[in-house]
Amino acid sequence: MWDFVVDRRELIAFQAVQHVSLVVQCVLLATVIAIGLAVLAYRSPKVTGLANGISAIGLTIPSFALLGILLAPFGFGITPAVIAVTFYAVLPVLRNAVVGLAGVDQSLVESARGIGMSRAATLLRIELPLAWPVILAGIRVSTQMVMGIAAIAAYVLGPGLGGLIFSGLSRLGGANALNATLVGTIAIVLLALVLDVVLLLVGRLTTSKGIRV
Repeated sequence: MWDFVVDRRELIAFQAVQHVSLVVQCVLLATVIAIGLAVLAYRSPKVTGLANGISAIGLTIPSFALLGILLAPFGFGITPAVIAVTFYAVLPVLRNAVVGLAGVDQSLVESARGIGMSRAATLLRIELPLAWPVILAGIRVSTQMVMGIAAIAAYVLGPGLGGLIFSGLSRLGGANALNATLVGTIAIVLLALVLDVVLLLVGRLTTSKGIRV
């Protein structure tokens, strides 16, 4: 396996960068979408329940099936991969964002409004900062989950390490087939651990000491 890695180090490094880039960009987009939806939903118990229900149902959709459906309108390539990865990335973040915002102490919100803060200012300066640790936990779960889904996106010729895995699986029994599959899988696991550490550091830098304590 080591010889396989050395001989193909440039290809593996390129696919690893592609994989991380796809995941990071999709998670960032998903976070913006999820927080926007959560802001619209969290004040209404009915809409909150609907958002949580959609999140739960969405996670039951097989990624292969969704990618297959996306092939008809978008064809092969990056577009269906981005749509699928972003879709799955939204779900954990949306649920946590709704829970985090709904769990903010309403007495703090009322106090902020009582001193003249607008609703938007209260959301940005009070509610979102207090809900951020819960939201970030959802982002961490989302990132770990879509690292694997991004590999499956190679089914529609999406970028990343999934190409290495599918290449190996398609010729199991042949030369270096097992090595290709194992290297792709191990690389994804290692990248997932690295991204999780990065998100932990982001959490420490973006969460106030008072909330961490």
